[in-house]
Amino acid sequence: MYILIDDRALVANGFMAGFEREGVSLTGFVPGEFCDWVEGAGREDLQAVEAFLIGDCGSRQGLPRFIREHSRAPLIAMNETPSLENTLEWFAAGVDDVVRKPVAIRELLARVEAIRRRVEAAQGHANIGPLRVFFDGRDPELDGTKIEFPRRERRILEYLVTNRGKRITKSQLFNAVYGLFDDHVQESVIESHVSKLRKKLVACLGEDPIDSKRFLGYCLM
Repeated sequence: MYILIDDRALVANGFMAGFEREGVSLTGFVPGEFCDWVEGAGREDLQAVEAFLIGDCGSRQGLPRFIREHSRAPLIAMNETPSLENTLEWFAAGVDDVVRKPVAIRELLARVEAIRRRVEAAQGHANIGPLRVFFDGRDPELDGTKIEFPRRERRILEYLVTNRGKRITKSQLFNAVYGLFDDHVQESVIESHVSKLRKKLVACLGEDPIDSKRFLGYCLM
């Protein structure tokens, strides 16, 4: 779920229609209603927010700081009349990115995903349910207990987590694990690695989080 804060209901309705066409849920608020909602929302409700978008409203300084007190989800400001001064004010207030309107919905989605990847990389890990995946070569942990993964399966898992939500081809996985110039291993070995990885994930999570489509590749959901 995405949240848009904007004084103009007409603008919010336009964004909601655009997000709906992309299959993504967006809810619009005016600033006062938004603050009331946040203060009354439960922890699970706030955790369900994938990103906050700030449009035209009079709370340029206070609103980003208020959001940051309650959530670490990506926060993007949208400027209709951009200037260096406005942009610097937004960043000083704590937003992750500033974009110029009009902006395509797909660009906003891509920017949110890029912010999320940077945050995960800075943290050094990402979570798949109770499974914590590290990016420094350590084995994953399930509820704090280390789960040993073979090196190549662990590398495939890390790559899928880094590109979570994207369709990754077998060739991309092969290049990530073996490199571009390894002529001694057949690309088909990736299928075996992924099969074994999926079995381990089912054992850890109780379900298979990897979606596979023939000729299209794999996607960590």
